[in-house]
Amino acid sequence: MKNKLKGIPETLLIPLWARANETERDDSIVKDYLAVKMVSEIDYDFSKFEKSWLSQLGVSIRTMLLDNATHKFLRKNPGAVVINLGAGLDTRRERLQYDNYKYWYDLDVSDAIELRKKFLKEDSRKKFIAKSMFDYSWMDDIDYWGEPILIIAEGLFMYFAEDELKKLFNKLVSQFPEAEMLFEMLPPIAVGRAKKHESLKTLDNAPEFKWALKKSRDIESWNSQIGFIEEWDYYNYHKKRWKWFAVIAGLPFLRPLLSCRIVHLKFR
Repeated sequence: MKNKLKGIPETLLIPLWARANETERDDSIVKDYLAVKMVSEIDYDFSKFEKSWLSQLGVSIRTMLLDNATHKFLRKNPGAVVINLGAGLDTRRERLQYDNYKYWYDLDVSDAIELRKKFLKEDSRKKFIAKSMFDYSWMDDIDYWGEPILIIAEGLFMYFAEDELKKLFNKLVSQFPEAEMLFEMLPPIAVGRAKKHESLKTLDNAPEFKWALKKSRDIESWNSQIGFIEEWDYYNYHKKRWKWFAVIAGLPFLRPLLSCRIVHLKFR
């Protein structure tokens, strides 16, 4: 199957490769056999990522953290609605054994959803939305009548400017009061350095990192209804796998500059 993705959509192939690669390890952090199948069937040179071990490990840990947090949310909130922004070829709904949600929405641009439909199917509770997250009409497509809502954004927000994201967050807060959100935050040192990123630099049209916060709690300043709950730093997990980088990331004066993390918010 020929890949037609370029720019930001093409980046979805990196976590797909990372999960497939992790699945085949004896000491795997996550298992994603669907990712293995997709990598084998997509006509794309995944070998270009083979030396990107830091990216591969980072994706595996963020997948684990988001899987665990999503599972915990659904266990606590049966009948919830899940909205997965920039879903790409994510298989979280398929991996999770806990399926007591009401609806699960996977949203992405049309090219990504077209590819997604080649491998994953919709059903009465799992639905795809082929729209940009900045096309706010997607919010009207969510069947929502006051149920608990979880919004997930994995490997997404760092590619957009802060002004764009502030508008998005304000829309989300207004449309989905009391929703919770899980998203990935890069360290500020990564902004403007996508060409030095070990996996992104292999892409022909690599998108740039445009946004990050040194302190996750600063996002509360965007809207009085945004509440920071907690965060999980990647480097606190599977330290042996980080090898020499664990020493660098563990230095007190460098840790805030290098911290990649999953941030958990609640709209008050």
